[in-house]
Amino acid sequence: MKTSANDSLLARAIARPETEEKVARRILDAALEQFTTFGLRRSSVDDVAKRAGVSRVTVYRRFQTKDGLVEACLLREGSRFFQRIDSAVAGLPAMEDRVVEGFVVALRHTREHPLFGGLLRLEPELVLPYFTVQGGPSLTATTDYLTAHLRRAQQAEGRPDSDPRPVAELMVRVAVSFLLNPAGCIELDDEEQARAFARRYLAPLLAA
Repeated sequence: MKTSANDSLLARAIARPETEEKVARRILDAALEQFTTFGLRRSSVDDVAKRAGVSRVTVYRRFQTKDGLVEACLLREGSRFFQRIDSAVAGLPAMEDRVVEGFVVALRHTREHPLFGGLLRLEPELVLPYFTVQGGPSLTATTDYLTAHLRRAQQAEGRPDSDPRPVAELMVRVAVSFLLNPAGCIELDDEEQARAFARRYLAPLLAA
């Protein structure tokens, strides 16, 4: 899981379509199952190959190294994450509604996803740096993604041309904090609670 400051996995996931190659998809499905069951450190390329029903040479031919396989798996799941948010907000005309539903979907997906939420439980020492001290590139990529969404909705509604980026970044930071530490006086255990919170506290930020 090596990511340079100029090459964020999330930035690439936003722009990258999912592979259509059948064997690669099967290997990535097996990798997802393997990593979420045993973690990254306890999983080998041989483990993934066996689970996928292919030879280790086939895995290496497509992904070169274990790091390449891990990265490809993260890229695919990240791409699916952003596609899911896009689908959830695509039919909503108002910026406030997009913020609310985007927050609900993002929070549910990251908590329930076997890789993102699972690795936080299995190997927190490996994953936490990418949400904290090494999280700059991911924060930038996610903020860029949300800013673009807000700007398009802003133009469609004919709102004043103010910069939505500070609001976008604040929303991302709030969502990450709830993912990393869900305990507290704010209850977000179900979608309706998350929706009510976002409508009361996040949507008004658009007018800030």
